[in-house]
Amino acid sequence: MTDAPNPFEMMMRQAQEMARAMNPALESFSPKGFEKLWPTMPKEFMEMSFGKGINKDGLDAKTRLLLTLAGLTMLGAQSDTQIRMTVRHALEAGATKDEIAETIAQMSMFAGIPSMTRAMEFAREVMDEADEKGTGK
Repeated sequence: MTDAPNPFEMMMRQAQEMARAMNPALESFSPKGFEKLWPTMPKEFMEMSFGKGINKDGLDAKTRLLLTLAGLTMLGAQSDTQIRMTVRHALEAGATKDEIAETIAQMSMFAGIPSMTRAMEFAREVMDEADEKGTGK
């Protein structure tokens, strides 16, 4: 066993020092704070942007967002910010909590239980926030 420092730890420490030197505010940066910069789009805008405006028979916003949520879950739920934002948009587009939970649960067969569980935790955070604000369905 060697007492040599771990190269990954050294690289991370250097990156943190560089970030502090360039912008001290980055030391307390939180990805969750970043989410607050992006408002939830109205369902009609989502449908116009994502399909109904181009193809009147295209998928509605709710269906597109549930598919997106399934895909994000399949990725191993690595994208907590994207999952939470997609759940917020899906609720805005008319998806119910049960539909969101079912979409994520179905991915357990394809992505595995750990990915499903992690995505469900992110979704619950958003749904709990919606309940606190009185916007949950």
